[in-house]
Amino acid sequence: MAEARMRDHWWWRPGWRAGRRTYAFHLTFQDQPALHRLVAAYQAPLSALDGLDLIPYRWLHLTLQDVGFTDEVGDADLTAVAGVAAGRLTCAAPIRLTFTRPVIAPESLRFEVRPAGPLRALRRALRETIAGVLGHGRVPGREERWVPHVSIAYSNADGPMEPYARALGGVRSEPVTVTVRGVQLIVLERDDHLYRWATKATLPLSATVPGQRPGP
Repeated sequence: MAEARMRDHWWWRPGWRAGRRTYAFHLTFQDQPALHRLVAAYQAPLSALDGLDLIPYRWLHLTLQDVGFTDEVGDADLTAVAGVAAGRLTCAAPIRLTFTRPVIAPESLRFEVRPAGPLRALRRALRETIAGVLGHGRVPGREERWVPHVSIAYSNADGPMEPYARALGGVRSEPVTVTVRGVQLIVLERDDHLYRWATKATLPLSATVPGQRPGP
């Protein structure tokens, strides 16, 4: 059986180049200390290993849907996308997400977040919004391949997975549940082996679910 291996995450995907930016809808986790502690527990044994770029807490994110490169989406179109999306998301309630143990993917170490259903519904609404404003042919990405996840490290080299699996296997932790109350529309860059962004708008998830108590 072939050895399971990592590959470098930082290859230039179609359309990307140094200095280029894109608009995207993300969930971000700057104000989630319980999640930060969980990430710290798993990043600690990884910090001594080569081949990884660990993600700082402020840049933890869950990519919901790209909108388009900043040099291809004009201000008026972006404003229209944001307005329609905000209107649609007023019907969406805050989402409680659970993080258990990271898994190893070929280019990253990541939490595959549960439940996936509400996140898929959010993504679907955002894709329909972009299609309605910009046209179906301008919706980036493919729906069927999407797995909701939050990465804690990206691979920056080719090499075996086994050292990372061994490091993660030594961590003992309890699952963490956080409540997400908004979707961020951001301007994203990916230079210098790090995803960074500036937030253009936060779209609240504020609908009330009967019988559901507010979470942390």
